[in-house]
Amino acid sequence: MSSTPESPKSQVKPWLRLRRGLEHDFTVVKVREDVVMDPRTNREHPRVHMECADWVTVVAVTKQDELVMVRQFRCGIEAATLEAPGGVIDPGEDPATAAARELEEETGYRAGRLEPLGVVHPNPAFQTNRCHTYLALDCERVSDGDLDDGEDIAVELYPRADLPRLILEGHITHSLAVVAFLLERLRAEVKR
Repeated sequence: MSSTPESPKSQVKPWLRLRRGLEHDFTVVKVREDVVMDPRTNREHPRVHMECADWVTVVAVTKQDELVMVRQFRCGIEAATLEAPGGVIDPGEDPATAAARELEEETGYRAGRLEPLGVVHPNPAFQTNRCHTYLALDCERVSDGDLDDGEDIAVELYPRADLPRLILEGHITHSLAVVAFLLERLRAEVKR
């Protein structure tokens, strides 16, 4: 018998924070190292805590059934990545509004319809934020986009049918983009 998230077998005790570390504000993320107690062993452990704003990722599809993708340099891996458009949700902004805004700013495309696909925690081991994923359908190019300072993005279109190959051949490696496409595929399967 497998346990479900609601079953007593799968419930774990919270880890008590014993000490809160000094916080370092790096604009896009606040980082600190806390000391927490393992409730099973009562031992102390240092844990990194990263406070980030919530994000949004958009699976954008044109009327011609093409994916609207972005390629940009990512400093963490010191290489360019092919990924779904997306970005930070502004304070007080609705995630759907952020999805539409980020899509148009980064790509110049506007969605005819926007549908929620789901929400994931990018890395719950040490990040506080969530990533909201949307499906943007009937996208049409309405402008050249309006990139934020610090963004250098190339817009690329791919036949939607090429998506599995792009992921399996390693052309799309950004985990949140892969999750976004998985959510879109799962949604399509559930609707059948």
